[in-house]
Amino acid sequence: MSSDRAHNLRHRLSGGETVLMPGVWDPLSALLTRDAGFTTMFMSGFCVSATLLGEPDIGLVTQAEMAEVARRVCAAVPDINVVVDADTGYGNPSNVIRTVDLWEQAGAAGMFLEDQVWPKKCGHMDGKQVVPRQDWLAKLRAAVDHRDALHITARTDARGVEGLPEAIERAKMARDTGVDAVFVEAPQSIEELETIAAALPDITLVANMVETGKTPLLTPTELSSLGFHLIVSPLTSLFSMTKAISESLQILATNGTMRDHLDRLTPFDEFTAVVGLDKHLANEADYR
Repeated sequence: MSSDRAHNLRHRLSGGETVLMPGVWDPLSALLTRDAGFTTMFMSGFCVSATLLGEPDIGLVTQAEMAEVARRVCAAVPDINVVVDADTGYGNPSNVIRTVDLWEQAGAAGMFLEDQVWPKKCGHMDGKQVVPRQDWLAKLRAAVDHRDALHITARTDARGVEGLPEAIERAKMARDTGVDAVFVEAPQSIEELETIAAALPDITLVANMVETGKTPLLTPTELSSLGFHLIVSPLTSLFSMTKAISESLQILATNGTMRDHLDRLTPFDEFTAVVGLDKHLANEADYR
């Protein structure tokens, strides 16, 4: 199943399609994303850290925790391509090989593998560090050599540490390892996006659209015209959920009831439809 998903994603991108991936972190967020019409989604380390641990994205989530969340997400949406964040691969090339195995066993279509020093930070946070080029490239080669079909994106965070020219040079070297896509994280202007695209015309480019982050927010059409075809919107749902829950709880704390604010809530029957209650009731009837 993982190889089918990987081949599907690779085929769509090679055919010139621009793919938009919202961020997910559990089966419910994956089901809602699927029901909104998305066929590809990104299991974000930032989102998993926040929802699983209640912690910021600073390298606290382990390889095993991410693999288990990925297994549950992929099982919930078996017809969807799920690209799973792999941070730095959780160690040296041997750890990366195990990460590839775990992601494929979980059913992932792809992975992102970055060049930060562990413990890493969210790409739009300050204070990041990157490992020497060759350390990252060795991990990329290990991932490429030992995958079955996993779509691999090489992400460099060097823009915020050593400048855009170094980030582009790393991206070129990553391209030459045989990865499927390269991702220069957190460019700070449209001009920087244009520079990245001009330097790397022969591989799929990733753009990360983080609301209120460091990179200008552009539409998939605008990004496609610049040369970026794999688009991540990793935090849209998490930020939306956080605001909605916070506001509803403030109302509940003030009023003691949501009686006059039911328009803020998903109706009971609509929610049970999202999680597939009808299927389970039909099974009960069949086997009664």
